[in-house]
Amino acid sequence: MNPDQIEPLFTRSDGTYLCARWGRPIAPVVFGVDDATLPIIKGAIEAVTTLAGHDTAETDPELGVNLMVFFFRDWDELLDLPDLGRMIPDLEPLVARLQAADANQYRIFRFEAAGAIKAAFVFLRMDAHLAAVPAETLALSQAAQTILSWSDTAFQDRSPLALVPGQDAAMLRPDISDVIRAAYDPVLPDCAQDASHALRLSARIGRN
Repeated sequence: MNPDQIEPLFTRSDGTYLCARWGRPIAPVVFGVDDATLPIIKGAIEAVTTLAGHDTAETDPELGVNLMVFFFRDWDELLDLPDLGRMIPDLEPLVARLQAADANQYRIFRFEAAGAIKAAFVFLRMDAHLAAVPAETLALSQAAQTILSWSDTAFQDRSPLALVPGQDAAMLRPDISDVIRAAYDPVLPDCAQDASHALRLSARIGRN
């Protein structure tokens, strides 16, 4: 991938560039799924984390868990969750905005002082569209979109996944896999806010 293809993946709709990666092992917890689905979601998180050359953990020493994934039927359900409003300021106005937009997913990141990802919250309202997506596909998509601070428009027109030829299964697009691996190269910073960072990502992809 050349820099012109990479830069839009991290350039937000307000024109700012941000590429941040996790600075600590990812310790996930999943709410709202049955016992059969839980290993699928955690397996997808582990697969993408392994691709990045990063680590997962059972617990985070500071936070307990640092990746929280919620599955639910209606945005109002979030308002009934104990302590969520403490972790996410202005939760009620956020829920109102998401309801008004008829959104079915939303992600929030928290960052370390130096800019690395510290924690993330993933909210999935299981409307008819998401309910029709196989659990493996949905889990892989969310894991990919949480491993880096992608632009809010990065996957607006094209999913980070592609169908496996001749199968119903999905996999990460090769170009997205390349970007994830490059972004976790130890020589690169945990957080970059200058678009010239896309040049460094492109250079590392070219070496692989």
